[in-house]
Amino acid sequence: MKIETGKKAPHFSLKDKDGKAHSLKDFDSDYTVVYFYPKDSTPGCTIEAQFFTKILDKFKEAKTNVVGISGGDEETKKKFCDKHNLTVTLLSDPGFKTSKKYGVYGKKAFLGRTYMGISRTTFLLDKNKKIIKIFDKVDPAKHPEEVLEFIEGK
Repeated sequence: MKIETGKKAPHFSLKDKDGKAHSLKDFDSDYTVVYFYPKDSTPGCTIEAQFFTKILDKFKEAKTNVVGISGGDEETKKKFCDKHNLTVTLLSDPGFKTSKKYGVYGKKAFLGRTYMGISRTTFLLDKNKKIIKIFDKVDPAKHPEEVLEFIEGK
């Protein structure tokens, strides 16, 4: 299935830093932001999670849930959240099954080296879990505000 706007978002059930499972169907709001990030505790991913945390109340006011997904396990998520005081929901995708379903896991290149990983991509879903916007090639520091502005403009 090719991921594109207007289509139903792929289902997932993943664990957070405390081992609690979260399923896509459990996010009951007007909008759900599902953002994929490469790796816990890396500079860009830290900035993005901090900025989502910083304006999380504004997302709640806009009746929007925010969830971040990356590899790692509950332990890496817990360390990441504790170290940076993150309150945004971060979920563990250790086998990259969900990342693959969303088409964000694949070959990447950095400093002449190629490797497999997650591309920083965000999916904005409506209350019926249909994809209404895909953000790719985002700036981690500006992206949370960009998503919020898009939602507030609807």
